[in-house]
Amino acid sequence: MMTNERGEGVNRRDFLAASGKTAIGAAMVVGSGTLLLPSQGWGMELKALKPETMATMLQMARDIYPHDRVPDKFYAKALRAHDDASVDDDAKKALLEDGVGDLNARAGLKLTNAATEKGGYLDLGWEADRVAVLRDIEDSDFFQTMRGSLVVGLYNQKALWPLFGYEGASAEKGGYIERGFNDIEWV
Repeated sequence: MMTNERGEGVNRRDFLAASGKTAIGAAMVVGSGTLLLPSQGWGMELKALKPETMATMLQMARDIYPHDRVPDKFYAKALRAHDDASVDDDAKKALLEDGVGDLNARAGLKLTNAATEKGGYLDLGWEADRVAVLRDIEDSDFFQTMRGSLVVGLYNQKALWPLFGYEGASAEKGGYIERGFNDIEWV
């Protein structure tokens, strides 16, 4: 068993999470409203939110609902509704931007007049450290807004259903009893 710098046991997931920069951490900001993830071959045009805010929300989404086999583009698609809603709703935009600012502050980001010092949420290499920061804000409006929208926005994407072994609605097909309700191999 390996140990981290604090002498704690490290499992495979923690090791892989900290062994290199995450794809989200390697995201590039282009212009004033584009978030690119070149390693994954996709990008996202933003209408209202800052690319840095979306990148942090993307990592937050992965930490709230962690699925190693689900690509970032599906999390981003679930988060797009927040950017769309922020165009006409200044309160929503402020909730998200301020929420990410608070998240970064709790993770150690220091904003100075001259520059931003390292230490924000995206710079926390260990998933356990990010989850600890999320636990501190789990009762906040920001966290509850993110959690609530992701449960619908992420899991209602039909392209993801095969990854989870879900075949869709069954009532019109006679139910699951005769259609392999217990054939899921990953549980």
